[in-house]
Amino acid sequence: MESEQLYSRGYCRTGYSSYNSITSASSDEELLDSAGATMDFHTTEDDNLLDGDAASSPGSNYVMSNGGGVASSTTHLLDFLEEPIPGVGTYDDFHTIDWVREKCKDRERHRKINSKKKESSWEFSKSVYDAWSGWLVVTLTGLASGALAGLIDIAADWLNDLKEGVCLSAMWFNHEQCCWTSNETTFAERDKCPQWKSWAELILGQAEGPGSYIMNYFMYIYWALSFAFLAVLLVKVFAPYACGSGIPEIKTILSGFIIRGYLGKWTLLIKTITLVLAVASGLSLGKEGPLVHVACCCGNIFSYLFPKYSKNEAKKREVLSAASAAGVSVAFGAPIGGVLFSLEEVSYYFPLKTLWRSFFAALVAAFVLRSINPFGNSRLVLFYVEYHTPWYLFELLPFILLGVFGGLWGAFFIRANIAWCRRRKSTRFGKYPVLEVILVTAITAVVAFPNPYTRQNTSMLIKELFTDCGPLESSQLCQYRSQMNGSKAFNETPNRPAAPGVYAAMWQLCLALIFKVVITIFTFGLKVPSGLFIPSMAIGAIAGRIVGIAMEQLAYYHHDWFIFKEWCEVGADCITPGLYAMVGAAACLGGVTRMTVSLVVIVFELTGGLEYIVPLMAAVMTSKWVGDAFGRAGIYESHIRLNGYPFLDAKEEFTHTTLAREVMRPRRSDPPLAVLTQDDLSVEELQAVISETSYNGFPVIVSKESQRLVGFALRRDITIAIENARRKQEGIVLASRVYFTQHAPTLPADSPRPLKLRSILDMSPFTVTDHTPMEIVVDIFRKLGLRQCLVTHNGILLGIITKKNILEHLEELEQRAELPAPAGDHHKKGHPTPHGADGQPRPRHHHVQLVRSFTGRRSRLASPSPRQPPATAASDEEVRLLDDSEY
Repeated sequence: MESEQLYSRGYCRTGYSSYNSITSASSDEELLDSAGATMDFHTTEDDNLLDGDAASSPGSNYVMSNGGGVASSTTHLLDFLEEPIPGVGTYDDFHTIDWVREKCKDRERHRKINSKKKESSWEFSKSVYDAWSGWLVVTLTGLASGALAGLIDIAADWLNDLKEGVCLSAMWFNHEQCCWTSNETTFAERDKCPQWKSWAELILGQAEGPGSYIMNYFMYIYWALSFAFLAVLLVKVFAPYACGSGIPEIKTILSGFIIRGYLGKWTLLIKTITLVLAVASGLSLGKEGPLVHVACCCGNIFSYLFPKYSKNEAKKREVLSAASAAGVSVAFGAPIGGVLFSLEEVSYYFPLKTLWRSFFAALVAAFVLRSINPFGNSRLVLFYVEYHTPWYLFELLPFILLGVFGGLWGAFFIRANIAWCRRRKSTRFGKYPVLEVILVTAITAVVAFPNPYTRQNTSMLIKELFTDCGPLESSQLCQYRSQMNGSKAFNETPNRPAAPGVYAAMWQLCLALIFKVVITIFTFGLKVPSGLFIPSMAIGAIAGRIVGIAMEQLAYYHHDWFIFKEWCEVGADCITPGLYAMVGAAACLGGVTRMTVSLVVIVFELTGGLEYIVPLMAAVMTSKWVGDAFGRAGIYESHIRLNGYPFLDAKEEFTHTTLAREVMRPRRSDPPLAVLTQDDLSVEELQAVISETSYNGFPVIVSKESQRLVGFALRRDITIAIENARRKQEGIVLASRVYFTQHAPTLPADSPRPLKLRSILDMSPFTVTDHTPMEIVVDIFRKLGLRQCLVTHNGILLGIITKKNILEHLEELEQRAELPAPAGDHHKKGHPTPHGADGQPRPRHHHVQLVRSFTGRRSRLASPSPRQPPATAASDEEVRLLDDSEY
């Protein structure tokens, strides 16, 4: 099972013993692993001519081949392009992709297709298919996302009503659908009809009384526990990646990180089923966040139907960006908001064509969901509302106060939830996820049932809080003393004094607010699908409705105050409590996620009114400013950091003055840097370096004397190339010379056949000098998506900087910002200053370890002991910083 593999490996890298073990990934990635190709994008046309001459150079008795064991006097631009080595160019699990190499591969593929499209009609049709494959994959993604969202909405509503009763005429109807055809409903009790029976009526035969209340109470808890237990069991057994919101992992994957199986078919199936169960259990969670994960799973699966995306990880992430837009489109019924959400919140690389395709995917998904009409109201969401009263200038003050509340709530929630999740990981309590889910569900059900505002579905609660009081509303929140005359128009409804029902509803809302604030902290992070959008909006909507009713009563009883006198005439309606609920919901969601533009557009699309954008913008920006005062990271960035994902947030600013030499590895106390020479290693020596180190790649230098940089070779590519050469080329033995140069070295006549690995060498790795400011280095890593960067001085290799080194450096700087500066002759981070006390530069030491000859190899090899943390019983969503953990 996938879960057993995750636990057994402890998220640590295994050895690269054979080609078969390297390419044995999850089933969802086998197509990619079997289709990888070796490409060298750094040779030139001049090199081809030289390579042809070098095929029979003096001192060598061997005819150079193109990697397949077939003699050839010339070599093409890409040495192994004619017979690509399967697996080379792909990536291991929990590693970062090379964005530059992937883009080069895509450009080479595009040039090849364009050069052949005029040869025949078949080649032309292939070029057309390739050009339209992007639109096809986003169309399929939108169709699947809309269909699954409609299915999840219908199933969740039915299971949620199943906790209270059952429809005798048709069991597949929920409560509302069951009473649609009934002629015995009344206006005051429109949700009661003979066809719908509560569990007390079915079991005890009575609808009222203490016995029926206790029976309904018991059945509510029973169904909640049953749904939650089934959900966590399916997640634990079949798909551990199906838990949580999924947005932190989606952000990390879109930044270039590989998490195999996270977007696979098993994860999609289990997340779809368990999301329905988790929402129906009554836990304080929503389905909107996980719908983004579901849509990205659809995009990932459909991308394997098109080689353009299945063989290129960077192109695949363009599809995932469009899929995330489709997920938000069906979650909130906001296609434009979904596109902006993908651009602002989750995407790492978002070119213009991805914007168009994201817009199209969101359009298709919204159209499919509208066609299904899961809520029966011809809308894309359950809580679509329309207001007919404008807002007034004096209301900006309470709107801003709601923004302050949202920012404070967001900062408090992030700190409390991260502290609880960290405690869960570090204690024995985290080893029992099923028990934790059952315990939280039991507490939620026991406390939620007595309060009607916590008993009902959270989406229904938001709908009731958003809705303005009118002649067709029978909610307790609309029980005012003077009832509206039915002959009056809706927008002529005056402010009225609150009746006892409104005050009772206010107390219940206050209790519901306290309960939601507390229980959501412990719910988000459980091993079930759990979104945060709906709980945050519910908390804000409750607070906003309370403030709105308070403002309404204040304007009624004190209409002569100067703030009301100009706008609120006696008998006029100038306060809309539902609008306050909507603004509060946006403020709280913005305080938790730190979203701004996309959030305003999403809420605007929910209401359909342009005139409420200014209150929304004021509240959202205030919540962001207040939240940023306590910490700039939102909840998703905080969980990314908690789980140890290698993610460089483009929103953060680097304002320190450190240099590249202060961050590069190795440091003075570290073992020397492991490097390879370009033409004097044997296969046995090279394999020894790979087996005795855990680095992801090795710099290649000219020789021990010069130490000048030639290129960079990845560990995985070296291993696969050696295994492939042994199978396909005769004469490759342990004593064979390995060379990365264009020409074969001069060898004795009785020497075994040499092995050329130039095709897997990156001859233009990104390099910086040792005096490069880290501000520039960090920008390079962010904007180019680098895995590593080499540090040189006058062309001589000094060290290496990986993404992990940068993340560690940023964390250390954050910690040191809260501590006093170290005393003495020390620079930042406690390193000696670049100049001594006499003002002269300190002597430079080159910590470069050479692997040159097999004699005495064990005493001189690169091989510092791996600096990986020991394997621990980590949670199944935690990934330690394995990516580029060494180089």
